[in-house]
Amino acid sequence: MQTLDILDRLIAFPSISRTSNRDLISYIAQLLADVGITCELVENEDGTRANLFATIGPQDRPGVMLSGHTDVVPVEGQEWSSDPFRLRESEGRYYGRGTADMKGFVASAICAARLASQRNLKTPLHLAFSYDEEIGCVGVRRLIDALEGRTVKPALCIVGEPTGLQIATGHKGKTALRATCTGHASHSALAPEGVNALHLGADFLARLRARQDDIAAHGARDDAYSVPYTTFHAGLMQGGRALNIVPDHCTLDFEIRNIAADDPAVIVEGLTEDAARIAAPYANSHPQVAIDIEQTNAYPGLETPQDDAIVAFLRDVTGTNDPTIKVAFGTEGGLFHNRLGIATAVCGPGHMAQGHKPDEFIDASQLDACDAMLAHVLERLEAGL
Repeated sequence: MQTLDILDRLIAFPSISRTSNRDLISYIAQLLADVGITCELVENEDGTRANLFATIGPQDRPGVMLSGHTDVVPVEGQEWSSDPFRLRESEGRYYGRGTADMKGFVASAICAARLASQRNLKTPLHLAFSYDEEIGCVGVRRLIDALEGRTVKPALCIVGEPTGLQIATGHKGKTALRATCTGHASHSALAPEGVNALHLGADFLARLRARQDDIAAHGARDDAYSVPYTTFHAGLMQGGRALNIVPDHCTLDFEIRNIAADDPAVIVEGLTEDAARIAAPYANSHPQVAIDIEQTNAYPGLETPQDDAIVAFLRDVTGTNDPTIKVAFGTEGGLFHNRLGIATAVCGPGHMAQGHKPDEFIDASQLDACDAMLAHVLERLEAGL
């Protein structure tokens, strides 16, 4: 079975984040079982989703882990030229949801694992396939919990997110937050007697934008990124029930994507102080007025040194000496490194510019090049690294 055959089947599973990926995981597990590879499944709370972990080769020593996520983003509201969950080939491109992000790599990794089962590896190959990565690297944390207490852990990790097979040594960390604004309701005809929670939210949003402007102009920079500084983004604001009621409740969901030089905890501390200053004028007249900030999710950035073993390994198996890059999007790589101490880099087929949009595709040449890279990985593992 070739990579393209596997990709065809993977695309047919509509494994959108927050929905079950069990059928897809069962398919992968069967493909591996067919060649004698035993898989470990690490489930979510209700068993509707699962991570898959497998080791091919010796079990008593650390190896190289190929990491990928099995979930994809939704297609609702997008205009596709064909069924997004049916692989379509046209002019050297393969179209379908997840082809680039990142079932192309997952298919190649499965194919490599099946080939590895027929070889005498001196260093093992590990597979780590997760769920719900697209909503904040949610599922992989359970897999990391399972691996954390083990004596033998993977030594190196390749996260196969689409980089055009360039070696990416870094990505920003992400902190997702919610500001809950509590005002005081009143009839809109007597609006000055109330405290409009939407206004509180707007004032907080203004502070968020002011801090962004200051960081962009005067903050730390890392020119390896296309946006070389820490960014703020407000994505959702909700509040109010009727036009003639001064709203007493408003929420603002926002995120911080930080470069390594900036500590998100320090940034959140400053925003909390901003929130307190906005609410302070109402302390006597309306003591319930407040803006409370809570963290809803977070994952760390990745900052792999240029002289790290994973960089040298990837240079060898890709045959490139091109400069490394850093990617704008987040990955599970920072969690693997921070919690398990695994030397990690991002390197996979396709380009994120094609992901998350209608008519997502991966070039056939990228898929072929990924297969070639993983063939070199197996050669290294057979030789014992």
